[in-house]
Amino acid sequence: MRSRSRRHSGSKSGSQLFGLFFENFLDRDAFAMNNRRQFLGRLTALGGSYILTACGGGSGGPGDVAGDAVAKATARVAASASGATIPSATSIVDNSGATWTLSGGSVYRNGTKAGNNYNVSLVLFYGGVIYHQGSGGQFYSWNGSTWIACNDPRLGGTSPDGTTIPSASYILDKTGAMWTVVGGVIYKNGKTVGNTYNVSLLLWYGGKIWHKGTGGQFYVCTDLGAWLPCNDPRNAASVSATAGMFYGVNGHYDYTYTPAKLVSILQGMGCKSYRVGCTDDPNQIAAVVKIAQAFQSAGITLLVRINQSVYDSNGNVFTSESAAYNRGLQAAMAIANALKGYGVSFYECGNELTRQNATILDFTNAGTKAVDFNNTNWPAMRGVMRGMIDGVKSVQSSAKCGINFCVADIGAADALWDGMQPDGSGGYPKVRWDVTTWHNYEVYGDIFNIGIDGSGPGFDLPTYCKARYGVPFIITEWNTGPEQTQAYRASYITTTLGKYYQARKTHNIQSVMYYVLDSGNNTYGIMTNGVALNPPYSAFTSFVSGNADS
Repeated sequence: MRSRSRRHSGSKSGSQLFGLFFENFLDRDAFAMNNRRQFLGRLTALGGSYILTACGGGSGGPGDVAGDAVAKATARVAASASGATIPSATSIVDNSGATWTLSGGSVYRNGTKAGNNYNVSLVLFYGGVIYHQGSGGQFYSWNGSTWIACNDPRLGGTSPDGTTIPSASYILDKTGAMWTVVGGVIYKNGKTVGNTYNVSLLLWYGGKIWHKGTGGQFYVCTDLGAWLPCNDPRNAASVSATAGMFYGVNGHYDYTYTPAKLVSILQGMGCKSYRVGCTDDPNQIAAVVKIAQAFQSAGITLLVRINQSVYDSNGNVFTSESAAYNRGLQAAMAIANALKGYGVSFYECGNELTRQNATILDFTNAGTKAVDFNNTNWPAMRGVMRGMIDGVKSVQSSAKCGINFCVADIGAADALWDGMQPDGSGGYPKVRWDVTTWHNYEVYGDIFNIGIDGSGPGFDLPTYCKARYGVPFIITEWNTGPEQTQAYRASYITTTLGKYYQARKTHNIQSVMYYVLDSGNNTYGIMTNGVALNPPYSAFTSFVSGNADS
């Protein structure tokens, strides 16, 4: 660069003027104040001979540093305008100065075919990125080495929650896929999705695509492109949250706390519901009966989890659905018979049965697809679930029965609800529960935007369940991980309770039950041997006292 000491007042020659201008151009602050038109205009005003020099003509040669720099600067500012297309343009220049053309249905960069592309009808330069539209209308973006499928960038990002067709002409989901309705048929990126006809409404809501078909019936689209019948997900909760049981906590039948002490602890926490597990072992039943007696007089709701698994007494998976059913029936009848006189009216039938070694194929899968589960052992799980529900109902016909799921196991829930096997075959006994229950640990993700297979796109799980099954929803276990500090746990409790509380009525959430009261250490519990673990205990009780269960 020229030294600033060469600047002086008075008249200047053409070369001096060019030097001053070029020096200012290389100053980023000065260049930021000059748009492309101004820059080119000023170059022109300096005279044709200097333009020729900059282009390599005149006295300037290949080694002319100033000429090369101006040529590069000119290339930088000569990029095509964002939104330029071929056609109607014959070429596009990107921000690096590369020239893009379209010939014989293929895209070329500086005369060389760019990656694998064919039958291209449009090349687009938008937001500094090169796109092309291929056969079928699909768009692709160039990442520097290959083409990546995407939506037309001119359409914008993901559609706002609640977008419908009509009145919108299209919907963009979280993956960038475009949904349209033509002649009453639904299309995704120009291809039909399942068998649809006479569609009057397409809806984007809670991270899922829904449609209303013939007769006003709603359907939701699964990950595999099937349509399942449901209710309108936008409707308010079908059953209002019951006041007085929203705040709950888990415990164990074999605590050293007396039933009276448990009542005192729960009252001090502001909790009106308590979950405890029980098998049909007489000693366990006797312990739970004592808790039920104390809770009945104190007005605390006791949720009893029937701990019957898919394994027989020898540790083997039940060999048939009928054998599993009979074992579930036997266990549930024994437990319900012992508790029916003490105000217990809610039973959770099994514990994380979809997440046993025998039932889930890969624990890293989110469970949004039925194929995530073991087809061979499915009848044993279905049988024991049905047996527990029927066992409770045979003793207490008015009692409510729940089935619990983990992570994002709607693939399992849908298959059980509809009498399907994971392999897609149908016509099997349906499992119908009165309450959908779920476990939502932090590692699983935000239940209102829970990811698919450990990633996105997320969807609102309680909204999905409300629309699909039409029954109340309870989160029967929630917490962060055992490795977290007490300070982190306290913050997590406050934040998570806030989300649950805000959604309790719109999402039909009857109760959220913290896991656990006392874990014998500081991994999960908020109390040890009757002594509060702070700050988690204080965070929990402070939130409860400041947010009425009404």
